[in-house]
Amino acid sequence: MTLNGKTAVITGSNSGIGLGVAIELAKAGADIVLNSFTDRPEDHDIATDIATQYGVNARYIAADMSKGAECRALIEQAGACDILVNNAGIQYVAAIDEFPSDKWDAVIAINMSSAFHTTAAALPIMRAAGWGRVINIASAHGLTASPFKSAYVAAKHGVVGLTKVTALETAEENITANAICPGYVLTPLVEAQIPNTMEKYGMDRDTVIREVLLERQPSKAFATVEQLGGTCVFLASDSAAQMTGTTLSIDGGWTAL
Repeated sequence: MTLNGKTAVITGSNSGIGLGVAIELAKAGADIVLNSFTDRPEDHDIATDIATQYGVNARYIAADMSKGAECRALIEQAGACDILVNNAGIQYVAAIDEFPSDKWDAVIAINMSSAFHTTAAALPIMRAAGWGRVINIASAHGLTASPFKSAYVAAKHGVVGLTKVTALETAEENITANAICPGYVLTPLVEAQIPNTMEKYGMDRDTVIREVLLERQPSKAFATVEQLGGTCVFLASDSAAQMTGTTLSIDGGWTAL
């Protein structure tokens, strides 16, 4: 599969899942637009490294995904957007009656509303090009729920719904929209949580992973950023041209329970 000549915009992509997705798309030949809310030299260095290693054009554009105008400006500044990967997200955990209103607003804005704004800005570009792929990184929590994650679960369910609407509105065009629903993915952020969790529960690393972090993931194995990126490459391929409006679970059997 080659994505030569295509430009992929990936939100929240200077680390973790977003960066993993960007690298896999670059390996397939796509030009890359990275994004996060910071604007540091090291952010731009990541783009330079991708361009050098994979022989594609890559650049970094800072934009705050909590602000609709900046979401839309990201797409406008990218210029081209054949593949849009809505990945930006944050988490906050609290009981509903104790959930701070500002945290609710932030989670909804970054995890869900940003995908609406970027999609709204990208669809005219895709239509003009006669081709497009919208790929939303949702979550197993877009299909099921957990206590104390009201904003995150609501946002990810919303992303799945937005994906379906986008697919229906573009069904007769050469544009598809799909959502990937990962379970727990091994990212630097998750890796950093393991030592503290080991100390909290008095468990060794393997036990913490199996019994705490992956309690709801029947495979007892993390998904990887490479697997998510490979799925994005597949969804951008001609093989997936008639896949639209659906969810792909990469959750080790979580939602089969």
